[in-house]
Amino acid sequence: MQEQITLTTPALLFSAISLILLAYTNRFLSYASLIRSLHEKFKENPNDLLMGQIANIRKRLYLTRNMQILGVASLFLCVVTMFLIFVGFQVIAIWVFGAGLIAMIASLGVSIYEIRISVKALDLHLSDMEHESKK
Repeated sequence: MQEQITLTTPALLFSAISLILLAYTNRFLSYASLIRSLHEKFKENPNDLLMGQIANIRKRLYLTRNMQILGVASLFLCVVTMFLIFVGFQVIAIWVFGAGLIAMIASLGVSIYEIRISVKALDLHLSDMEHESKK
């Protein structure tokens, strides 16, 4: 038995993918702002704490880039799926749609990893502030 998908199947993901890409873009823009701020602080007073923050933000920036690439790839594959359905290549469309779903799963997985790193970075800041307040 051969599975059938219609043009509406991949189209259903458009709004979800768009919202996820918007969230990723907002995250990217906040990192850009943070990097500019860290750059100014580092020029004024380079220290080990700032170096640690720079390394952490670089890692998170690259993870966000990968999340965006995978999300865009997912959207691209959904559009290709719609084209393949339109021209009658149903079996290939199913495989391409599956690849698009895998790209979105990977994007969300990278997002979870990036969130964990971000929470650890913020927790370090909180610990540093608590340490300073006890002095």
